[in-house]
This record gives sequence, C-alpha cells and structure tokens, in this order.
Amino acid sequence: MTSNDWRVTGDGGGVKSRRELVLEEMGLAPLWRVRAPAAAAPAIVQPEHSLAGRAAAAGVVSPPVAPRSSPTARHPSPITGTDDRRTAIMAMDWASLKARVASCTDCALHRKRTNTVFGVGGENADWLFVGEGPGAEEDAKGEPFVGPAGRLLDNMLPAIGLKRGEGVYIANCVKCRPPGNRNPEPGEALACEPFLHRQIELIRPKLIVALGKVAAANLLASDASVASMRGKVHRCRDTPLIVTYHPAYLLRNLTDKAKAWEDLCFAVRVMRDLREGAAAHT
Repeated sequence: MTSNDWRVTGDGGGVKSRRELVLEEMGLAPLWRVRAPAAAAPAIVQPEHSLAGRAAAAGVVSPPVAPRSSPTARHPSPITGTDDRRTAIMAMDWASLKARVASCTDCALHRKRTNTVFGVGGENADWLFVGEGPGAEEDAKGEPFVGPAGRLLDNMLPAIGLKRGEGVYIANCVKCRPPGNRNPEPGEALACEPFLHRQIELIRPKLIVALGKVAAANLLASDASVASMRGKVHRCRDTPLIVTYHPAYLLRNLTDKAKAWEDLCFAVRVMRDLREGAAAHT
C-alpha cells in the first residue's frame, strides 16, 4: 500500500481512502468516475504561437471559431521596440528573466502593483499550470494562486498525484495584478507574453494545463469557449496543452467541479501517453 492509498475511518464508520477525502474537499463527493476513454488517441489541435496570429488561428479548433481581428489592432501595444524587446527576453536565463519581470514597467499594470508575481515551482517540471493574472493575495505575497482559488487548486493537485512545488510549475499570463481583479486587457497580455513564452522554453514541460478562458485564449490564440476546448489536446509552442476551468470559476459554479475532475483525469491520461511515447524513443 502506497502513501497515497492509506485509509481512515469516517464519521459514519466507513473506510475512506486519502483520494476520496481529497475529492470531498474539492466538492466532488460522492466520487465521480470518468467513463473509459476511447481507444483512439485524442486529436491534436494546432494553433498559432503568438497573439499576433489569432485571426488566422481562430478557425483551427473544432468546433470552428469565428475569425477575429488581432487584439493588438484593437488595443495598440504601449510597448516600443517590441521585436527587439522580445528577442532580448527570449534569450534570458532564469536569473535574468526574474530580474527583468521584477523591474518591468512596460504596461500600465505596474503602477498599482505591490509585487510582481513571476511563478513558482520546479524549473524543470513536467506539469505547467497557467492562470490569467494575480489577485489581491497574490499581489501581496508575490506568489501565484495563494488566495481561495489557489487553495482549491492545491486541493485538486493531490487528487491526481501532484503537489505544488514538486514536479509542478504554476504561472499566470500576466505578472502584475489587474485592478479590481478584472481580466487582463490584450495589450497587457501582449506585454507579458514573452515572459511566459520564455518560462515555457526554460521549463520545457511535458504538458501545459490552461486554467480558464483567459489563459487558453492567450496560449492558443483562440476565442473559443472553455467548453468547446475541453477534452482535446492542443499545442502551444510545440508543447501539448489541455484546457479546463479556472479554480475561481469553480468556486462560483460548483456543478462544474465534476467537469474539472474529468479534465484532470484526461490530463493524467495524456501525461501517461506522453511519458510512454518518450520512453519508447529512448
């Protein structure tokens, strides 16, 4: 019996596994069981790599998504020397990247921040979870997902055998808190895009999990809904990516926690296939 299988006796005298207790904490009890997956491997959806390519990429996800204009055309970027800036950021090591983010003043979000929120976790992690932006508690502590949504995420991870800081990296699309916890504007996400892309290149995760529509939209250059993107393997900068609901959304919509559990189980199957495929080529 492994450490993840130990059992305790509940109030009613029944025996519960640690996994069942974690699921209860997530609000997923009674235990949700996902139907066995089809034998065929999940289709991989190929997006564009950049926010600038969103109009062309919007039609690649099934079901089709209506094309849209580039967000940078509707919200001109406040950044000057964008190409040179991106090139410089994409050449940075971890120390230089962290220092660059900490001193960043390239968009208006820096004016009201307490701390930048760079990211946390193993710098060679197999799993990368990406949210949208810091909230009030994250801004105060300088660490992502430490508020109520973060506590839910920390309860979700053990349900699939993961733990914050152990083989998992957690980051956001933007590194400064948007005022009032609003969604990041396209120009703000564009300013932070090279930071996140460089993190992806340095970590080299086997799988990215996009938490919510804002993260999925920025990573996949798509306006599709979370519901339409779930259950598929997408790609971001040549890295497999799946989409699920943001923990903050789940706190407001408890009935969708079961869907999030399905997504986590799907992620585990995808990761297993990725590891088996890598092992077969060694």
